[in-house]
Amino acid sequence: MAGDDKYPESTGRRRFVKGVVGSATLSGVGVGAGAALKTATSPSGEGGGTTQYMAVENTAGPAPRGMPQIPIKIDSEGYLKGQFPEAKKVTKNGEEVVVAEMKIGGMTYSPEWFQYCGVQTYKGVDPESDQDNYFRYKEGASYEWQADVEAGGKVHVDDFDDYETWGNGIGKSGLGKPGTVTWRSQDVDSSQTLTVQVLRSPLIEKKDNQWVNASTDKGFVAWLNKCTHFCCVPKFKGIAGSAKFNAQDDIYCPCHQSVYDPFSLVKKSFVALPRPEGDS
Repeated sequence: MAGDDKYPESTGRRRFVKGVVGSATLSGVGVGAGAALKTATSPSGEGGGTTQYMAVENTAGPAPRGMPQIPIKIDSEGYLKGQFPEAKKVTKNGEEVVVAEMKIGGMTYSPEWFQYCGVQTYKGVDPESDQDNYFRYKEGASYEWQADVEAGGKVHVDDFDDYETWGNGIGKSGLGKPGTVTWRSQDVDSSQTLTVQVLRSPLIEKKDNQWVNASTDKGFVAWLNKCTHFCCVPKFKGIAGSAKFNAQDDIYCPCHQSVYDPFSLVKKSFVALPRPEGDS
């Protein structure tokens, strides 16, 4: 585990991520890259307007804003699902377009929340993608406890029974139990996989407000696990070197030392991508 923090600040080195667009602004991806996301925002060729979303708060480092939260529901058999709006066709400005959005906890939730790091081109955020929304365990996850569950299997609440005492030697025990999962990524290329972290925590259970009540379930919270700085992969209590940056009890990104607080769910905004010319 000690080798996980490969680029500590003291070395002066920074990982260079090839093939992705850095997201100092979430709207920095070219218009053409948004073609796979058919959600209507505004007339073609115009700015997409401001999108408000809920996030796990960025508290330190260069990341410009929090990572987008994924609202959770647990089905009658105890399996975890990420909520996703149903797609419907509407006419806007004389064009038939596909819209996917829902009201939840006082917010308008839509695939536009995930418009950064190229995620807007992933099949899983296409409103018309045929996916079932269940979280599934990710193959090769670094949390040792996940070696006892089947990769690709649906995430069940019983797998987190020890969430009030769980620990792995990083930071305090008892803050919650994390897992690395995939979402809306069945039968897609690995480059299109939506990697998500779920966390069951007594601290989430203690919160009581409109958004938390609508977006979490039995203490479970989830977020898209791509750092908003440069699309790297952070972890909650998963990197031994995080203590050096006082992030041992937070979500820590080892590439450039960004830190997020999974217990602070905040409203953020960014300029959404415009709808490409000719999109219908």
